[in-house]
Amino acid sequence: MVTAIILTLITLAFVLIVIEDIIHVNKAKTTLFFGTLCWIILFISPLHGQNPENVQYQLDHNILEIATLWLFLMAAMTFVAYLNSKGFIQNIVHKIMPSAISERKLMFLIGGFSFLFSSISDNITATLISLAVVMSLKLDPKKLIKYATLIIFSVNSGGVSLITGDVTTLMIFLDGKVSIAHLLLLVIPALASVALLAIMLSFGLNGAVEFTKQEERRIEKTDITIAVIFLSTIMATLTLSVLYHVPPLLTFLFGLSLMFLTAQFLMRKKDVNKKIIDYIREIEYDTLLFFVGVLLLVGALKEVGMLSKFTHLYELMPAQYANYLMGILSAAVDNVPLTAALLKAEIVMSPQQWLSFTYATGVGGSMLIIGSAAGIIAMSKVKALTFMSYLRMSVYLLIAYTIGYMGSYLAGSFI
Repeated sequence: MVTAIILTLITLAFVLIVIEDIIHVNKAKTTLFFGTLCWIILFISPLHGQNPENVQYQLDHNILEIATLWLFLMAAMTFVAYLNSKGFIQNIVHKIMPSAISERKLMFLIGGFSFLFSSISDNITATLISLAVVMSLKLDPKKLIKYATLIIFSVNSGGVSLITGDVTTLMIFLDGKVSIAHLLLLVIPALASVALLAIMLSFGLNGAVEFTKQEERRIEKTDITIAVIFLSTIMATLTLSVLYHVPPLLTFLFGLSLMFLTAQFLMRKKDVNKKIIDYIREIEYDTLLFFVGVLLLVGALKEVGMLSKFTHLYELMPAQYANYLMGILSAAVDNVPLTAALLKAEIVMSPQQWLSFTYATGVGGSMLIIGSAAGIIAMSKVKALTFMSYLRMSVYLLIAYTIGYMGSYLAGSFI
């Protein structure tokens, strides 16, 4: 009975996300409401004979995952908020871009930039910066949706071949299923699928984008210093994670503290109306609360045992087909617990099949706007990008994902 109630509430929560633009109720409010309600019910009526202490332990584990993502996103968004408010990103765009570029060329440029940047940084930062570049161009909403869709897919594709680029890739690597040499084989199929999506989305884009030569805002020494700290933080996050297993969150919070201290020192003699720490207030907390709500819902879904049922797919069909479907399922269910469930099930697969599974769980979340961190961030930043408007791109996304998956499976034959 309790399981049925929780599943009904979770279903209702996701339905309300889908119809957000119809009912005009913010998705952060509904997901947070249903996410917390599900856990309250689990405490009142514990499942499988558990006591409140067991439920508390599971909730603590879920809260730890949420807090890690929440704090990491807060740190990254503070950097971006400061650089955006100072016109730093816009100035760079106007300097490196021509005075005009066709919309089709811009599509490929944005796709390549998002793919490359997500390979050397985390998906959250790559999405925020890529969106900042596109949104500075004041594009038509319909066209902006296309560019945002490409950014989401490109960001998820870019990190799949590196252990520092995607959490699920790291999990599969640490479990000994694939090696770094194996993962590098995913670069070509992942990039090819991004190029294919860019081609499909560029249909109907016949215009040109003019980069208005606005009067450039003066970049202060403080702004340049903080930009350098931001880039150094990204590189340090990757390096320390690989060499010394320092949690990325810890490194990013250190970078944020360095930003605050450096700005405080450089601004000490200036008459400024806004303190550096005030830029935290410019973060869109709707995004952060939406994260909390969604992950609470996924945690409740795990508690009622639904995630473990997905592994039964491998009993019904060959692994290469099951992997493809698991990737699509990861758009509706968080790919981290889904990957963890599969690894714990100790399913026997060849390195080639594990490689294709790595691609599937890394990129499959792009099928739905709520299926990845990149999608959730994009939906919160671009007003025109809703669940339904993104769903209209599903055919293009499915084709690109399918081609990329087939490429990853063929790449695995070289192992």
